[in-house]
Amino acid sequence: MTYEEFLDEIATLLTEMYDLSDEAAIKLVVDAQANDYFVTHDDQEELRSFAQAKVEAAALYQAKQNKNETQRKQQQRQTQKKKPR
Repeated sequence: MTYEEFLDEIATLLTEMYDLSDEAAIKLVVDAQANDYFVTHDDQEELRSFAQAKVEAAALYQAKQNKNETQRKQQQRQTQKKKPR
């Protein structure tokens, strides 16, 4: 599949597997692309398969979940620091 089809497939899988909106799925893919996450996929056609798209969708979703959790914990620590003891 072409590079563009591969990215479309990842966005589609994100909506199907994780019930994300189209906008949220596209944003995840575009942000990853902007951070050069898919450079090897662009260069190596064999990495642009349906199986690999599923792997990448899961990885992007998990990375987003981890980032959200880290941000939540940082906010929680900031709130705890501000509380009088």
